[in-house]
Amino acid sequence: MDNIFNKWIQGLERTRKVYFGRIATMFGATTITEDTWDELDALLIQADLGVETTLAVIQSLQDRAFNEGMVTTAELEQALKDELVARLDEPPQLKLDVANPMVILIVGVNGSGKTTTIAKLGKLFSRQGKRVLLVAGDTFRAAAVDQLEIWGERLNLPVIAGQQGGDPGAVTYDGIQAAIARGADIVLVDTAGRLHTRYNLMEELKKVHRVAGKAMPGAPHAVWLVLDATTGQNALQQAKAFKEAVHVDGVILAKLDSSAKGGMAFAIKRELGLPILFAGLGEQPDDLQRFNRDAFVEGILGVK
Repeated sequence: MDNIFNKWIQGLERTRKVYFGRIATMFGATTITEDTWDELDALLIQADLGVETTLAVIQSLQDRAFNEGMVTTAELEQALKDELVARLDEPPQLKLDVANPMVILIVGVNGSGKTTTIAKLGKLFSRQGKRVLLVAGDTFRAAAVDQLEIWGERLNLPVIAGQQGGDPGAVTYDGIQAAIARGADIVLVDTAGRLHTRYNLMEELKKVHRVAGKAMPGAPHAVWLVLDATTGQNALQQAKAFKEAVHVDGVILAKLDSSAKGGMAFAIKRELGLPILFAGLGEQPDDLQRFNRDAFVEGILGVK
């Protein structure tokens, strides 16, 4: 457990030193005043919790302070940690054997870190003894296929790819069929990054989703959305559009180590009701970690 927490402490150093670090400096032996609440309110919003989530946190803390007779900011610090942890869910247990192979569609906008995240997932699952196949379904971005193939070679993971500019649905179909023929356990399908505001591109993503079902009844068995943690609240509108289009059932927060805020994790839970499954805490393949709410909160606030 200590190793897990250390990974999060190191990965969230930037977040901790900026906005949440300023929150941590508030706490001490001083008495809670109206200024304390105002300052905490402002800092939580700046840390990207969002207005609604911040108001709910502040109200809950004020109620607890009244009911429990809290008078010092030192007492408020622990209450804040408890409150933040309570507003996150531990990720559900991954059921990677619901089908053979299990097809996981990975979606997200351009630049979110989607392709790199797929490679990291492949490494993680292969280390668990799973036979993993990667499908380069992003046929639009010039370097996307090459990028995934380079990762596949580096991590010793097979990749099924089509031609640049080709039909992503056809690549997806061929990839799933190949996985069945090869006896793969897990298929990770990369999809073209697309802006959630582009209707035609979102319709095409729906098509890829349907084609997966034609290649294998019941597929895809999971749809995971990769969000760039550095984009903050802006990512929520993206997430809502993808959730409506392809029934997203889990979120991966990429580039969390590069985010100076990190508060969007709480907004994802409140506004989307989606579990955060993994978080990217660095650039190396092993830096993709299963989300841990206690480690996350300790990582952003710091351990006293």
